[in-house]
This record gives sequence, structure tokens and C-alpha cells, in this order.
Amino acid sequence: MFAGIAPHPPIMVPEVGRDACVDVQDSISAMAELTERLVRSRAETVVIISPHAPLEPAAFIAYEGPHLYGDFANFRAPTATIHAEVDEEMLNAITHAAGEEDLAVIRIKGYDLDHGTAVPLYFLQRNGWQGRVIALGYSFRSNEDHLRFGKCIRKAIERVGRSAAFIASGDLSHRLRRDAPAGYEPDAHLFDEEVVDAIRANSTIRIINIDHALRHVAGECGYRSMLVAIGVAQASDSSCEVINYEAPFGVGYLVAQLVSEATGLGSFSPATGARANAGNDPATDPLEGTALSRALPALARQTVETFIHDGTVITRPDNLPAAFQARAGCFVSIKTRDGHLRGCIGTIDPLTDTLAEEIIANAINAATRDPRFSPVLQEELPGLRYSVDVLSTPEPTRLADLDPRIHGVIVEDQSGLHRGLLLPNLRGVDTAAKQVEIASRKAGLTPDTPVKLYRFRAERYSE
Repeated sequence: MFAGIAPHPPIMVPEVGRDACVDVQDSISAMAELTERLVRSRAETVVIISPHAPLEPAAFIAYEGPHLYGDFANFRAPTATIHAEVDEEMLNAITHAAGEEDLAVIRIKGYDLDHGTAVPLYFLQRNGWQGRVIALGYSFRSNEDHLRFGKCIRKAIERVGRSAAFIASGDLSHRLRRDAPAGYEPDAHLFDEEVVDAIRANSTIRIINIDHALRHVAGECGYRSMLVAIGVAQASDSSCEVINYEAPFGVGYLVAQLVSEATGLGSFSPATGARANAGNDPATDPLEGTALSRALPALARQTVETFIHDGTVITRPDNLPAAFQARAGCFVSIKTRDGHLRGCIGTIDPLTDTLAEEIIANAINAATRDPRFSPVLQEELPGLRYSVDVLSTPEPTRLADLDPRIHGVIVEDQSGLHRGLLLPNLRGVDTAAKQVEIASRKAGLTPDTPVKLYRFRAERYSE
């Protein structure tokens, strides 16, 4: 079991904050550390509660599945997206456990994830965690009811018997500076100081007992989320730690751990989507996922910059995570700082012996041989950004079983001589029919050509 607290300012998301991200770099780094700890706990499911989910005064809400989607289009970054599958079994168990305590959970359908959910989930996924999600929102019920709801979540997790983590999304005071978004209150800092000191002292009961008037002065949006998290964590031996606290814009951003317990159920590998054997070393396996999220695009960048600077192809580094030794198809994408594609080349079936070698080959091709673009020039290099999509093994599918947000598609003619591929989660590709149509055009096939369809997943690792 893992329980923690995460902030949710969209400016932390690089596609949103851009150059301003430097002001919240400590929080961004702390979210990488939080993810590393969560992965180390071997959580297969993350339950997250947000203050900005749709509100039901007398009930807690849950986003309906089977798939969750969020983006930052409202913050001028529509290409920054989040996809997840709902853990239906766990959500049913939470609903049942809450009902036993006369606490209602209402499911809402047709909503994209709010930014209070999307920001923490963005960082969990970009930093190497992959798994199923339950996205919740709190209510106007009493503080005691929020604590009880947390205990119900803990009970449900234990009943299901699957390793899980809980994340309380919320910012602290919004009134710490005269230019703060909610105005300035000279005593607002006392709320943040009490929360931070309580966690450092391993005494979360102090958070429960914070005076309501001080909360009002602070203008916070994370208190009830923290209450639910405290309820989740109360049955465990506390291991509270403040990973980071800062308030660069007059709003308090806290990244903290409340409890962390390894379950011994095996670690999740973000590269394959599979659980490792329980006999693997828990001190090293979970770190590999976090390392991958940084190392894959870093290898692509090193490859391109070396090749463009002096025309040499780098040799495979020896100190890469073990996942680089596997064979896998991959795509390397290069974009400009403002998000425009500059090159993308990949392989469906791996042509080399290792993923590392596949990335090196595809990165050079993306920079120099994409027929849609001229080769990358040396003066462009500082403004380029890299991502790597690692493909799962394609499987036969039907049009009805395609979800363009989750699955990539391969279209082949009956002879297998003409083949077109489209990656998942592309802007403007919102239906399976459109996805297949575009992939067919790329294969040079007419709309009436009989085709075979294959789907795959692509784990994306971006700078």
C-alpha cells in the first residue's frame, strides 16, 4: 500500500508551462520521486481523488469506465493527453464498502478527467508507472465522513487483494503572496506550515484538527483530499515524509508520502505492461521503470545530436536498464519546441537484437530520412524534443475492437505486401474508422480493398 499527496497546477506540465516550468522544477522532480516510491510499492492500481471533479453534495463521485481520458486543451496544450483503464473490480469493491457505511458513490459518465486528476496522473505515467486507475471526487459531507470514506477504500483494497496506491490531489493555500490568484491573506502561510510540519512529525492527526477558520483564510483546495488519504493510511504504520514543498506563485504545492509498504506481489514493468516474477530484486526492478521514462528519449537525443554533429553512429551504451536488451519495435518522434512534428520513423517488427539498437537506428532515420521533411540541421538541435513509442506485439483485431486513443492499428492487404501503420492517441483521429482509413491510405490501398487489421499498444516515453 502506498498513499501520498500530489499538487495539480497545470503549469507543471511541460506542454502547458513551457519556459515557466523552471519555476516549478522542484515539484516536477518531486513527482518523479513520488512515482519511484509508488512503483517500488508495486501498486497495480492507483486510486486518486480530486477537488475539481464534478461535485455531488451528499455523495462521492467516480468517473465511469471502462476508459478514462483527459487532456490539457483548456490550457492550450491539446496534445498532452492521459489515457487509463478503470479497475472495475476495485471500483465495485469501493462502492460496496462505502455503502456498508452509508456512504454513496455515484458514477458519472461522459466526462473527461478534470485537471486535478489529470496533472498527477500525467506525471505518474510519464515517470514510468502504468496500470489501472480509479478517479474519484469528494463531497460536501463532514470531515469525519471523508475519513471514513478513506477507510472504506482501504477495506476494499484489502478485500480485492491487489496492490494499490492512493493519491490525494490538492494544492494548499492559494493566498500566500500579493499577486496570488486568490488574493493575499497574511495568515494563509500558517495553514501550509501546519500541514507540512504535521507530515514531517508523522502526526497526521494534526491535519484532521486544523481549525476551519484557518482553512477558509488559506483558500485551500486539498484538505478533503488529504482527509481521505489519511483515512486510507490510518491502518498502516505511518512513514510520512515531505518530498517537496514550494509556493512560487503564491499557491502551496506539496508532494508528500503518508505511507509506503511493498506488497511482495511482483513489480510492474512499464516497458511490457506485465508483472515481473516475485523473485526479482525489489530494490532494482521498480527503479527500472523510472529510468526508462528518462533513458529512452535521452538515447534518441544523444543519437541524433551525435550523428548530426559529426556523422557518427553511437554504439549501444553498456549502462542502460535491462529492458533495453529485449527485442521490440519502436517509433522515434522528433518535434519542435512548439509541438510541430519534425520527423518520425519506426519499425513494427524489430530489425535489431535489442531495443537500444532499434532506437538508435530509428532516431537517425527520423532525423534524416523521413520523406516528409528535410534532414535536421545542426542549428535546430537545441529546440528539438524527443519521444519513443515502444510497441507491443500486434494481434489480429476487428474494427469494433479498436480504440484509437489506446490502440495503434496496422492495415494489410490480403497478400501482406502492402502495410500501413498508425500510432494511437493522435490528434484529430477520434474514431476507429478514421484510424483505419488513414492507415489504409498510408499503405496505398483503396477504400474497397479487403484488409486485415492488427492492433497494438504503444508505451510512450517523452522528454
